[in-house]
Amino acid sequence: MSKKYRLGIIGFAHMHVNHVASVFAAHEQSSFVACADTVPLTPELKMDTYTRGWNLQHCVETLGIPNVYEDYQEMLRQEELDLVIVCAENAQHVGVAQTCAAAGVHVVVEKPIAASLSDALAMARAARAAGTALVTNWPTTWWPSARKAQALAAEGAVGRLLEITWRGGHTGPLGPGSGHEGVEDPAARLSGPVRGATWWHQSAAGGGAMLDYCCYGCCMSRWFLGEQAVAALGVKANLASHWGDAEDNALMVARYPSALGVYEGSWSTLDHGGRKGILVFGTTGTMIPEEQGDAPLVRIERGGDRTERIAADPLPEGRHTLAHEVYGHLEGRHELHPTLDIGFNLDVMAVLDAGVRSAHSGQLEAVENAVWCIG
Repeated sequence: MSKKYRLGIIGFAHMHVNHVASVFAAHEQSSFVACADTVPLTPELKMDTYTRGWNLQHCVETLGIPNVYEDYQEMLRQEELDLVIVCAENAQHVGVAQTCAAAGVHVVVEKPIAASLSDALAMARAARAAGTALVTNWPTTWWPSARKAQALAAEGAVGRLLEITWRGGHTGPLGPGSGHEGVEDPAARLSGPVRGATWWHQSAAGGGAMLDYCCYGCCMSRWFLGEQAVAALGVKANLASHWGDAEDNALMVARYPSALGVYEGSWSTLDHGGRKGILVFGTTGTMIPEEQGDAPLVRIERGGDRTERIAADPLPEGRHTLAHEVYGHLEGRHELHPTLDIGFNLDVMAVLDAGVRSAHSGQLEAVENAVWCIG
C-alpha cells in the first residue's frame, strides 16, 4: 500500500498556494492535516480575492484542512507532518525552511527559492544537515512547450544558443483583472493603499517585480544554457505603484560564458503586444514555446517564410505533476527534475541576487559562484 503523506501549508501570502495545494490534493497519497500563515510586516487592509486572508480561507474550505494554527512553529510542534508547502512572502522563506528542517519536515517552496542568495544558502544548509528535501517549484517546469524547447535546444535545433530573453507581466499580482491558476475569479479592483499594505509592494518583505518575474529568466537561462552566469546588470523602477516602496518594473541583463540573458518583469502591463514568455535565439533560428490552448508547441523561425511548428510531448506519466514528481523522488524512484533541485536553484538565486545588488549599486555585479559549497 502506498504511503500516505501528511501535508501542511505554511504561508498564504503568495496566491500560487491555491494551485500548488490543489495539485497535491489531487494526488491519492496526500492528506492535508494543518496550515498556518506567517505574520506579515504590516496588516492587510482588506480581504479579497488573492489576498493572504482570502487565500487561507479558500484553501481551508476547498481542501478541507482540519486544523488552522496562528503560529506555524506551534503547528510543527503539535503535528506530525511529512511535507509542508511554503507560499510565504519571499523574505520569510528562510525562517520557515530552517524551522521545517529542524522538525525533519520536507519542504516545497514556491519560486524563487528565497529573497537573497544568503537566505537560499541558509535554507540549503539546513536541509542538507537535516537530510530533508528542499524543492523549489517553478510553474514553467510544467509547461510541455518549455520542456520541448529545452530538449530541442540541447539537440542543436537552432544552433549554438546566443541569447535567452524572458518577459513576464500583468497589472500586478493583485492588479485589476489579474488571474492566477487554481482560482476561477479574477482579482478585484483594489485601491492603491490596499495593495500597498500587501507584501507584494514592500521591499523588506521580498516584494517587487524583479524577484517575482526576472527570476523566471534566470531559471530558463540556467536550464537552457546549462552554464552559470558570470555577471548581471539590474534596473528597478516604481512607475505606477507609488503607494508601495517596491519596484513595479524591472530589467536584468545577465552575461553567461557563451550567451546573454535579457529579462523583463512588469506589474503595469495591460497588453503584452505579442511579447510574453521565453524566446531562445540561436545561430540558425529562434524558438518560441507556445503554451496557450490545448496543443502546446514550439515555433521555430528561420527567417523569411521558413516557420516550423513542433508539437510538445505530454509530460511523462507518473511525473506529470509536482506532487507525482516530489513523491516519486522521496520514494527513490527518480531524481528531481533539474529545475526543482537545490543546486540548480542556488545557481538561479545567485544570478537573481546579482541583479538585485546591481539595481542598488548602479554597477555590473559579479555572480557569486563559489560560496555555496555546502557539502
